Order: sequence, then C-alpha cells, then structure tokens
Amino acid sequence: MSTAAGVPAFNFATAGQIVFGPGTLAGVGELAAGLGRHALVITGRDATRAGPLLARLHSAGLATTCHCITGEPTVEAVVAGVAQAAAADCDLVIGFGGGSAIDAAKAIAILAHNPGNVTDYLEVIGHGRPITQPGLPCLAIPTTAGTGAEVTRNSVLASPEHRVKVSLRSPLMLPTVALVDPELTLDLPPALTASTGMDALTQLIEPYTCGRTNPLVDGLCVEALPRVARSLQRAATDGRDASARSDMALASLSGGLALANAGLGAVHGFAGPIGGMFSAPHGAVCAALLPHVMAANLQALQARSPGSDTLARYEHVARLLTGNPQAIAADGVAWVTRLCRELAIPGLGHWDIGPADFPDIVEKAQRASSMKANPLPLTVGELKAILEAASVPA
Repeated sequence: MSTAAGVPAFNFATAGQIVFGPGTLAGVGELAAGLGRHALVITGRDATRAGPLLARLHSAGLATTCHCITGEPTVEAVVAGVAQAAAADCDLVIGFGGGSAIDAAKAIAILAHNPGNVTDYLEVIGHGRPITQPGLPCLAIPTTAGTGAEVTRNSVLASPEHRVKVSLRSPLMLPTVALVDPELTLDLPPALTASTGMDALTQLIEPYTCGRTNPLVDGLCVEALPRVARSLQRAATDGRDASARSDMALASLSGGLALANAGLGAVHGFAGPIGGMFSAPHGAVCAALLPHVMAANLQALQARSPGSDTLARYEHVARLLTGNPQAIAADGVAWVTRLCRELAIPGLGHWDIGPADFPDIVEKAQRASSMKANPLPLTVGELKAILEAASVPA
C-alpha cells in the first residue's frame, strides 16, 4: 500500500450506519424493521429499562425475545444467547445497555452464523480462528457513555474458568447500526457516570498517544477531549445536564471509533487481566490506572526515546484538557489525577487487588493485545510500580 507524502497508510472501519442525537430512540422501530422481524434484545441487569425500546419495536411490528446479561458477559452467557436466538428463530440482535450488553449482542450475532465452539474463535484461551461469515444484523444502542462498544469490532468476554477476559474479534462484528441517544444516559447514577466517563477519556488519550496513530483517529480525539474536559464532572454532578450528557455520549462514540482504528495502551493492557481476575468494573479500573500509566509512559519516553513524537502528543493532550496553550505534558497528568480525586475514583485496593497479585497481573498484561500498542514497552518494574501507585485513590 502506498502513502501520500507525510501521511501514513491506514484503514478505518466502523458501523454500517451511525445515528446520533437526543431523542433518536424514537426512530428505532423503523430502523429495526429494516433489519429483521424478530429481535433478540440483549439488556443489562435491569431489563425494565428496555421498556420504551420494546414498545417501539412492537409498534413497528417486530417480535422480541429478551436475554439479560447480569454482569460482564461470559463465554457461557453468549453461548446461551446464541441458543436462545436459534430457538426463537431471531433474525436480528439488538444490544441495549452498557458495554457488556453490546459486547454480548455483537458476539451472539456473529456466532449465530459461524459454526463450532466459541473457543475456536477466541484469543488467548482459544484457537483464534478467523471468523468468515457475516452474522445476524446487529443494532447497538448504548445507555452509558464510556465504552464506545457500539462502533468497535470486538467483544470482550470473561472466562471465569481461566480468570481472564479475552476478545472475540473480527471486522464482521461491527454493528449494522449504532444508535446513540444521549437522553438514555440522563438517569445514570454519579458513580457510574464517573467510571464510564473515565473509560471514555482513557479511550481518547490512549489511541492519540499509542504506537498505531492515524490522522482520522487524531481528529476524533482532538475534537472529543475538550468535551470530556468541560462535561464529565458536570454530568457526574448533575445527571440531567443535557448538554454535558451529549458531550459525553459523543466523546464515548469518538473513543470507540478511535480505539477500533488505532489501538490502546497499558491502561487497557492491565484492565483486561484485572477484569478477568477480580470483580472490578472496567471503567473504575481504567480510571484508577490512567494517571499512573500516563506518568510512567512520560518518564520512560523521556529516558529512552526523548525524540519521540509521542511526547509532543502528551503535551497536546495536556493543552486540550487544561485549556492552557502553555501547558506541558506533566500538566495533563496532574489534571487527570485531580479529576480522579474530584470524582472520588477508588484505588485498585478497593477491589481487593494487592501486591501479591501484581506478578500474575503483570505477566498477563504483557501478553494483552492492548499492551502491544503502548507507545513503548514498559519494564516489569515499571508495570509493577504502576499497579502499586494505582492501589490507593489519587
């Protein structure tokens, strides 16, 4: 593949259609009717929240079957969903909820048309076999603002047996339609708003500073970072602040687009193994790690790669977050640290993660796909120091 002068070659893929805006759930019946006649609706723990969605689907003439995900999706829950879809003769899968519900929906949709055992296709604990057949149409409707799962090409699944979270991954897993209605996030409680919002922030900083950046992703991150800076704390303080909720919904969407088309880094390299080993919410883990990973990357870059373009990128992140055109990279770390403190983000110790667990976490994190996109390899000592620093609140 050739490149234009000064512009690296890259690929960019996303959902077949993105529908964004307050009140857009009102049009879901027409959208869904164009995709199928009987929907398997994947919801989170509180299925009653899907009431307005189900009413609109029924008004549009669709039949529905519901499948609840009562935590982060497991391999077993996805297998059960595939069986339920087949038994009900569903021809459409709708994910309605946070990242867990949407990841489960994407996995169920793709496995419905790809035969064999789910472990045939899983990374790390499975055979990593390529997915070859398109799945059922998938409509992704997030009700949180954090994961961006509505526009990513993978599903993160937990395997309690192996104490890990692993990905099912394929470009064929990109949803057919992503419908992002910020009004669906108005009733999120403050703690969930904070942790999912910090996940969105992480998924803008890591793709912008990772080792696989590209110009389209850069533009998304630069546009969205100031939105998080001005709106995350507002949304956590006043959940009915419609403007702040719209900013965060767009930031989450942008982060999903960014990570799917560039990469992540050490925060998510750690978050996958930690999520598989402990009952710790993904967003809360990312929030606890983010300032310490930023600081470690800066120190390592300054020591081992002082000419790296990533140092200038960290400086740009600091200026976007602080609004200060004279800010230096360390100011960005300080700003994120202060935000974690103001949002009362707990340290990793809150989830019973301690020094005895660090060697196992580090070993697993070094093999994680996200860690491979970190701006530079971090040593075992640096990785352990990050965990130690993240163990207590900022």
